[in-house]
Amino acid sequence: MNILISWFSQAGAWLTPWLSDIAVAIVASLLVVFGNDINRTLRRLLTGHHFIVRTLVFVAINAFGYGAFIITVSPWLATQMRRWPDHWLFAGLVATFMFIGMWAQRQRQI
Repeated sequence: MNILISWFSQAGAWLTPWLSDIAVAIVASLLVVFGNDINRTLRRLLTGHHFIVRTLVFVAINAFGYGAFIITVSPWLATQMRRWPDHWLFAGLVATFMFIGMWAQRQRQI
């Protein structure tokens, strides 16, 4: 068991310099998985509004909203992940990406 923990710790330490990039990947993956639901909800809310209003809201949400979400949430997530011990960092990241992948599979995104 100590060998496994040691290996996880080494892997977590190896990933630490790239936590900011990993956080962006997690947030972007979540937006890809949930983007269709968000856009579908917006479409329902904006039905009946003028074309220009629908277009402006679509651009605001997709270009600026998603971008602002990635820019604000990613550094916070990277800071939170830096607090994890190295062996939990590796295991947590593997579990996170597996969860996102399984969720995407269930939502027929893959």
